[in-house]
Amino acid sequence: MPTPMKKADIEEFFRRLSSAMPEPKTELQYRNTYTLLVAVVLSAQATDIGVNKATKELFKTVDSPQKMVKLGEAGLTQHIKTIGLYRNKAKNVIALSRMLIEKHGGEVPCDRDALQELPGVGRKTANVVLNVAFGEPTIAVDTHIFRVSNRTGLAPGKDVVEVEKKLEKAVPPKYRLHAHHWLILHGRYVCKARKPDCPACPVSDLCRFKAKTVAA
Repeated sequence: MPTPMKKADIEEFFRRLSSAMPEPKTELQYRNTYTLLVAVVLSAQATDIGVNKATKELFKTVDSPQKMVKLGEAGLTQHIKTIGLYRNKAKNVIALSRMLIEKHGGEVPCDRDALQELPGVGRKTANVVLNVAFGEPTIAVDTHIFRVSNRTGLAPGKDVVEVEKKLEKAVPPKYRLHAHHWLILHGRYVCKARKPDCPACPVSDLCRFKAKTVAA
């Protein structure tokens, strides 16, 4: 595990990411808070591109829990069968839609515990919804953020919860709202798993990763 990054370097780390992308956005396509929730649930162990392709036609007509329940599990399955674990995801989406109607008046709650009570919604999904839909400064640690946090020394931790807690303490307050997206996009396109693009990385000099790649 690399040496933890110094406070001043963390400040500079996020200053540079912020300068390069002042208003980062999720790459998942959605129409409202409900469709965002569904998209995030479907994105588990799947790519955003794959989810967007599967939901492009679905979200044109199905944009509320009531419409989703009416569509039914079989109908939903036909839309999302190109996504991994689609059968289980279809069950969860129909079940969470029913729960939203029965317990929350058809609205997506702005509360982590209430969100995590929904079928198929874990801490990561709840944090994404809170961040994107409700503007909460939450950080949803996925594989990209976990890798970047450990590899760079930004917030080393043995599991996603530990990394999340460390990021909450380490990320300067003014950068916390967008930190989630900066780290995901950095991990997705620059600090890639198999071969990080260190020569193109804007924070390479701050990173504690010893096995940096070099320009060809």
